[in-house]
Amino acid sequence: MVRKAAGKGGDHVVTMRDVAKAAGVSIKTVSNVVNDYEFVSDATREKVSKAIEELGYTVNVSARNLRTGQTGIIGLAIPDLQMPYFAQLSSLVIEEAKKVGLRVIVEPTLYSREGELDVLHDVRTTMLDGLIYSPLELGPSDEGELNVDYPLVLLGERIFTKAVDHIATENVEGAKRATSYLIQTGCRRIAVVGVHEGEDVGSAALRFRGYREALEEAGVDFDERLVVPSRMWHRIDGVHAMNGLFDSGSVPDGVVALNDMLASGVMHAIQMRDLRIPDDISVIGFDNSDDSQYLSPALTTISPGLDAVARLAVRVLKNRIDGRPPLDGDSTAPVFRKVSSTLVVRQSTRAM
Repeated sequence: MVRKAAGKGGDHVVTMRDVAKAAGVSIKTVSNVVNDYEFVSDATREKVSKAIEELGYTVNVSARNLRTGQTGIIGLAIPDLQMPYFAQLSSLVIEEAKKVGLRVIVEPTLYSREGELDVLHDVRTTMLDGLIYSPLELGPSDEGELNVDYPLVLLGERIFTKAVDHIATENVEGAKRATSYLIQTGCRRIAVVGVHEGEDVGSAALRFRGYREALEEAGVDFDERLVVPSRMWHRIDGVHAMNGLFDSGSVPDGVVALNDMLASGVMHAIQMRDLRIPDDISVIGFDNSDDSQYLSPALTTISPGLDAVARLAVRVLKNRIDGRPPLDGDSTAPVFRKVSSTLVVRQSTRAM
């Protein structure tokens, strides 16, 4: 629900988020006032109404009615379609949505905080029945941004909240499984590539935690020199990270790359040094991307269960759209589900 207000530069799109910011309240509170819900104090209602009047915000009744009647279209917000993980997730969500009569509009947010916020509060959401949302730039302090007036299913590990339905993957457990497997095959100097320095939440932080836990439980010394940061997780980042490790003089006998793209770059850097995989250095990735099995040698990796993520996300969202409990049972409370990961052993690691 968004309208235009005249301004010095011409028409300006006014969103519910703009009203919330001007009134100093949450987006959900603005929605409650707009929809004339009870239990909103007179003072709060007055603040919101004043902001609505000053900004020139009006409710798009036709869009609201269209959404109430269901358009049969849902949104999927992801950081980047060029990353195999998100491309595969998009394909699976589209496939699952088709099974229940829904079409999907995919919106790349391009690693932008503003892009992630725009997707949540943009006028186009009024034309969708609901949204599957995978942020990378938002964090725990942004939980209030998820207070939207349409069905929303959260993916990923940037925000953990009981306020909305959330489907997550086994990041800690998966990375721990990967590291433990390298230890079991005889590796003792295991590098980890792709760590985000200073990060406390998110896939990188959780996977690094799993790596640390596996070393500790196996009694293998943790070596800070084998921790290789990389803000981005593309192939070239894996090449740079591994070359930096070689140039520092810290040569590992195993590498846990925090995604398959990094692992591909790591493998290229190793082979350019005339070292053999896995005889000299074992490499294990994470995500089980479609290309991982076609690398040479084929990449051992962790499968996060993306098919189950897509299936659960679409099921929960469809049930919310239809006014039903999100999963089995009568409870309408927000659900949290963590999908199990599995180790896929190929040729980039030594045999047990």
